[in-house]
Amino acid sequence: MRNLEKYKGVIPAFYACYDAEGNVSPKGVQALTRYFVEKGVKGVYVNGSSGECIYQSVEDKKLILENVMKAAEGKLTVIAHVACNNTKDSMELARHAESLGVDAIAAIPPIYFRLPEHAIARYWNDISSAAPNTDFVIYNIPQLAGVALTMSLFAEMRKNPRVIGVKNSSMPVQDIQMFKAEAGEDYVIFNGPDEQFISGRVIGAEGAIGGTYGVMPELFLKMDEYVRANELEKAREIQYAVDEIIYKMCSAHGNMYGVIKEILKINENLELGGVRKPLPSLIEADMPIVEEAAKMIRDAKEKYLE
Repeated sequence: MRNLEKYKGVIPAFYACYDAEGNVSPKGVQALTRYFVEKGVKGVYVNGSSGECIYQSVEDKKLILENVMKAAEGKLTVIAHVACNNTKDSMELARHAESLGVDAIAAIPPIYFRLPEHAIARYWNDISSAAPNTDFVIYNIPQLAGVALTMSLFAEMRKNPRVIGVKNSSMPVQDIQMFKAEAGEDYVIFNGPDEQFISGRVIGAEGAIGGTYGVMPELFLKMDEYVRANELEKAREIQYAVDEIIYKMCSAHGNMYGVIKEILKINENLELGGVRKPLPSLIEADMPIVEEAAKMIRDAKEKYLE
């Protein structure tokens, strides 16, 4: 019997944590994990896009996940993104993730070469075979991966009993409805785009995974609460405020995750470092944007949280 309830809720995408030399910081990883436990989110999605996964080595990813699991102490649902741009490394990370006891592994399709659907299915199934006792989540993010999850590919993947759902980060909300209608109640569809959190939830997503949740988890938790209570006008008001914060964070010269880490330093006293090259670092001119976005978050929490 599938235990899908552990996936139904707000699951922040975990940020890469670096020390002063730009190496993975176990201390930072554990501090961020404990922060998420304290905030009361459902779980964390580790080593995905927000974790700068394509710029991490296999050893980096192992170190990050080991320290997440150590600090989580079983209090969070942990989904480990294990995709590398080759099957061998991806399978190694899948085996490692299962050995640590994660709840699920996830993977984008291979990027750069346009593979046929049967090759993508083989890639995902090979990864899943390396973690035979662990749930598998398909990560659909066509705007970055360059290939979309089609209904035919989704049908093929559902032959794998370990597949339990889709992290859908495509922009059309309709995709969530289509995946949900196709798969039924035995699968979980996660909303991906943060700017349409309530839209995805209302149309059928039972869970949500997002890259900006971590800098303002309380606001996403409150939106989720309102959606569950069918108080959609209140949810929409917070969604609009959250979107303005996201737009502000995206307006810097430096990468948005660099902005987020600086905000977490200001608002939550978390030291997570910068971003890994070639992602652009923040410059001095970005600091007013950081300060303004940090204040927008504080003001929104004061306004909308009871």
